[in-house]
Amino acid sequence: MTRIILLCFFTIFLGCQPKPTTTTKPHNEVLVLGTIHSGHLTDSVYNVAYLDKLIRTIKPDYILAEIPPNRMQAAMDGFKKDDSISEPRVLRFPEYVDVVFPLTKEMDFEIMATAGWTRMMADERNKKLGAIRDNPDRADDWKAYTLANQKTDSLYKATNKVNDPYFIHTQAYDDIQDIGLQMYNKLFNDELGLGGWENINIAHYWNIEKALQKHRYEGKRFLIIYGAGHKGWFLRELRKRDDIDLLEMKPFLDQVE
Repeated sequence: MTRIILLCFFTIFLGCQPKPTTTTKPHNEVLVLGTIHSGHLTDSVYNVAYLDKLIRTIKPDYILAEIPPNRMQAAMDGFKKDDSISEPRVLRFPEYVDVVFPLTKEMDFEIMATAGWTRMMADERNKKLGAIRDNPDRADDWKAYTLANQKTDSLYKATNKVNDPYFIHTQAYDDIQDIGLQMYNKLFNDELGLGGWENINIAHYWNIEKALQKHRYEGKRFLIIYGAGHKGWFLRELRKRDDIDLLEMKPFLDQVE
């Protein structure tokens, strides 16, 4: 039910947007960058220095970040005050703390906070997942979920490309991640409410769509930076748009190499 309500609002929002009067208006370019969060602090290749070079190479006009809109001002105020981030949610993500925010001092792009996450949503999700895990009547569901995650992990490790930025930005990576994520979604999405996998992606993408609609036909470059697990979901939705050019990450990765 939660998913249906979210999709209805999403459809209504898109239907209310003004339609272009000409097909000659310049498309915006969009790239989706999948991150590994704390892994960027330790990985030998896909680290913060690599991200720094990659974003410099991409030269975005807008960065759509996995930051809740109500946390953005506090994060930016802290950074402007003493070049550091203390906002707890943003502090978890080195891609923003060590790369994106510092780059605002050298590059001309705008950070747009687009995460649909809230603390209440996360707390409720964790509570419900704990109850499912500990419920003997849900043992089969929890086992199916666990086995799907194990299969994802096993297939990912078997590629010998764990944290390889080239592999992360492929359909093969998205397909492997989907094994665990789609089982999680099938079993628990409706039950977890707004914190379910499909539901949280709808909430994220709602904000991403608003940003794309606001700057439609400006001929700008948008870089969406989220955890890599979200990438496949976003790409499926972005491919439905006919007013953007969805760019591959590989040519930019080649320039970094």
